[in-house]
Amino acid sequence: MTQEDRIFQHINRVDDFTFDERVATVFDNMVARSVPFYSEIQRLQSDLIMAFLPEQDGVVCDLGCSTGTTIEHIINHPQCPETAKFIGYDNSEPMLDQTRAKLSTALEEQRVSLLIADLSALPVLPACNVVILNWTLQFVRPIDREHLLKNIYSALKPGGVLFLSEKILSSDAALNRLYIDHYLQFKKSQSGYTDTENQRKREALENVLIPYRLEENYLLLERAGFKRIDTYFRWLNFACLIAVK
Repeated sequence: MTQEDRIFQHINRVDDFTFDERVATVFDNMVARSVPFYSEIQRLQSDLIMAFLPEQDGVVCDLGCSTGTTIEHIINHPQCPETAKFIGYDNSEPMLDQTRAKLSTALEEQRVSLLIADLSALPVLPACNVVILNWTLQFVRPIDREHLLKNIYSALKPGGVLFLSEKILSSDAALNRLYIDHYLQFKKSQSGYTDTENQRKREALENVLIPYRLEENYLLLERAGFKRIDTYFRWLNFACLIAVK
């Protein structure tokens, strides 16, 4: 059972954020309370993915799969083909341990395989129909992002799709500040995080999570080779993109 996230409630020193065992045990609660409309995005993304999965032998790669929630949503979708295979990549063994527990049946049935991997130096991906980057690219060093997206584009079969969810910046500094203020208020009023918790987490993420402007993400995707790109969901400084090969 997922524990409640209170990591930043009682700490003496704020260190850089890491996906260690402490985070892994509360991650599902943390992300559900930190990402606006998280459950709706998962549901909508799963619905859209069904349009790109072939009836036989489809392959889905989830890069930065964390605790396996996204894969679980897709597998449980009523239209998901039984022959679809899923590969989850993550650089955190504690997060993958949570995935193994959550997806134990699918792992036993060999529908899912998990790999420890750093997305900044990801091995060549297998041929696939769908690639997912949910709030993951923002943690990849900027210098490595274009290479990762080119790797994804090369692996996708013609007609394949990349789903990219990111925290973003606004080009307008005043609006960007307004969006952040409203987001922090959302976390306080809707999710129960205190001002102190919000501030400590922002400090921990400052040198780890580096968001781009929406147009910068579009340019990265275009340089990787994608021509069909759209934003299918946005809430202030959060955006979900779809890019078709």
